[in-house]
Amino acid sequence: MGGTGDFRQREIIYKPLPSQKRFHDLPARFKGFSGPIGSGKSQALCHEAIRLTYLNPGRLGLVGAPTYPMLRDSTQAALFEILEANRIPYDHNKAENSLVMKETRSKMLFRPLDEFERLRGTNLAWFGLDELTYTQEQSWLRLEGRLRDPRAKRLCGFAVWTPKGYDWVYHRFIVERIPGYGVVRAPAFENRFLLSQTPDYYERLRDSYDAKFYDQEVMGAYLSQDGRRVYTAFSRHDNVRELQIDRRQPLLWSLDFNVDPMSSVIAQIVEEEVRVVDEIVLRQALTADACVEFLKRYPKHPGGLRIYGDSSGNSQQTTGCSDYEMLRQYLADYSDYKVEYRTPTQNPPIAHRLNLMNAKLLTARGKVGMVVDPKCVELIKDFEEVLYRAEDNKPDKDRDRMRTHTSDALGYLVWQEFKAARGIGERDRRLC
Repeated sequence: MGGTGDFRQREIIYKPLPSQKRFHDLPARFKGFSGPIGSGKSQALCHEAIRLTYLNPGRLGLVGAPTYPMLRDSTQAALFEILEANRIPYDHNKAENSLVMKETRSKMLFRPLDEFERLRGTNLAWFGLDELTYTQEQSWLRLEGRLRDPRAKRLCGFAVWTPKGYDWVYHRFIVERIPGYGVVRAPAFENRFLLSQTPDYYERLRDSYDAKFYDQEVMGAYLSQDGRRVYTAFSRHDNVRELQIDRRQPLLWSLDFNVDPMSSVIAQIVEEEVRVVDEIVLRQALTADACVEFLKRYPKHPGGLRIYGDSSGNSQQTTGCSDYEMLRQYLADYSDYKVEYRTPTQNPPIAHRLNLMNAKLLTARGKVGMVVDPKCVELIKDFEEVLYRAEDNKPDKDRDRMRTHTSDALGYLVWQEFKAARGIGERDRRLC
C-alpha cells in the first residue's frame, strides 16, 4: 500500500482475488464491487478504506453500513481485525465513533445510513459503504455531495454489495453506466481461500436456499425478488443487441394510449424475428405529441408504415375524434407516408398476449424470436421489472406508473402479427 507526501509506504498482508484487484485498480471516482456471498466484499471494502487514508493523509473519510448493528458487528469488526493483524496504529474514539490513523493523521468516521438527513456535514476526501443494496439511494446521493475536499489527493466514493433485484443500485451501477462510475462483478466460486478451508461451502447452501435465492446470493445474479416476473423468458444476453433499420421493410409503430406516459415502440419484422429498433415514451402527452416526435425521428421511410395499438384508441375522445382518427389526420396532413392500419376492435386476453410475448422472446426449444435495441430503456425495464400481482395474477400497474405501458404497446403488435400462427395445445387452443 503506497504512502503519499511525507508518509512512508505501509505493507500489509493481503493477497487480493482477481476481482478484488480489479476493484482496487478502478480509477473511477465512484466505484462498486458486486459479488455473491463469500466473494470477499468486506475485505475489499476495508482494504480500500485503509488505502485511501494513506493516499489522503490528514483528510477525512467515512465508512458506512445500512444500520448501526451491522456497522458495529460486521463492517467495523472486519476493519479493526485488519488493522490489528497488520499492527497499523490508530486511535479509536468510541464517543464520536471515529478513528485516527496515527501514521497519516487521517480521520475515519463510522456512520449508519438509515437516516440519510444526518449525513450532511463537512467535506470528505472519500467514503465507503457496506451492503449498498440495503441502503436508501438518498444516503448515497448525500455522500456524493460531500465528496468535495479540495485538498484530497484521491477523491473516491465506493461501495460493496450482494445483488438484490432490479433496485436503484442495479440501475445506477450496472445498467445506466453513469460517467465517472465503475463497477466490478465478482464471479461465483472465485474465492479460493474460502474453498480451500470449506470445499463444500457452496454445496451446503443449496440445501438452505431456494433456487432463486441461491442464484442471487451464491451466483451473484440480479433477479426480481419482489414477486413473479411477467416476462420470464427475457434476458439481456439473448434479447438485447444493437439494431439497424432495414429501409426495405415497413416501420411498425405500435401505441399504448395513456396520457402519462404516452408510450409506443417502433419495430420491424425480418424473417419472423421481431426487431424493436426504438421507443417513444412521453410524460403528460397526447396522441398529437407522439405524432410530432415520431415524424421528428422518422420523417420518411421508403418501406412504408404500419400502425398497431390498443383497442381503446378507437374510443371517441372529448375532442370529438378517436386516437386512431387523430393519427390518420396528423399523418395525412404532415407526412407522405403510405399508412396501413392493423388495429384491433378489442384487446386480446392478457394471459394470451403475455404467453405469446414470452414465446417470441425465447421458445421452449431455445429459439430467440424477439430482439430489442439497447436504446429502448423503458421497454427493457418492463421486461425485467413488471411483476404479477399476487391477488389476481395480472401485471402490477400500480407499483410503478412508468411500467407495463411500453411492453403493452409491443404486445398489441406481436398479437396482431402472430396470433394466427399454428394452434398450440389440444384443439388448437392457446395454453394460458
